[in-house]
Amino acid sequence: MIATTRAALAALILLMLALVLPSPTAAFAQEPSTSTKNEPDVIVTAGEGMVRIAPDQAFVSITAESRARLPREAQRLNAEAMTAVQQKLKAAGFTGDAVRTLQLELQPQYDYSNGKQTLREYLARNTIEVRVEPVERVGDVTDLAVGSGATSVSNIRFELKDRHAVEQKALQEAVTQARARADAIAQAANRTIDRIVRIEDQLQTEAPPPRPFMAMARSVEAAPQAQTPVAPGILEIHARVTLTAKMR
Repeated sequence: MIATTRAALAALILLMLALVLPSPTAAFAQEPSTSTKNEPDVIVTAGEGMVRIAPDQAFVSITAESRARLPREAQRLNAEAMTAVQQKLKAAGFTGDAVRTLQLELQPQYDYSNGKQTLREYLARNTIEVRVEPVERVGDVTDLAVGSGATSVSNIRFELKDRHAVEQKALQEAVTQARARADAIAQAANRTIDRIVRIEDQLQTEAPPPRPFMAMARSVEAAPQAQTPVAPGILEIHARVTLTAKMR
């Protein structure tokens, strides 16, 4: 009796599965999905734009270093040196937000002998950044800084005051190029562009800023009498987009 009941139950389960699950033949006979069947014909192209422009401002890092046996003395000497530098800059017209402090530090310096370290002196360092406009004055600033007590000038970086506007122009050129490519592809296929579906800005976050001009550190004693020549060159602002267009 129990065996008969179990057999009937198993047959019932098999019947239900046969009704619910489609056969392999039916699975192959299914129509393609709506999304695949109605997928529009699209073209994906890329465009690049570049604007070459002369920089209209520069940033210069100026450092003053001082050494002494006592930390207070090193700090005092450094404060005097950087104050003299900033006073010269102020007299030359670089005031307000044109000057900002980048680094201020005081560190002990050691000598090492036979596995032991001995305090030699303290090093005080103060680094400021100066925004220079126009860029033709970069040479004046470097000479002025070294002549007034700075121990090094470095990281001269050329930039644009309105970089955003130039980037927008490069983007426009990139979109124009991408659209022209899409039109050419569609025409070659005896088609036309119906509408633009998507435009993506391929922002290159790893791209470095405009190439900096690295100035060699100059000691105060070796400061040249003639103005230091500086060539700002030309900046290249790049943009890249990906354009997706629907054809008809």
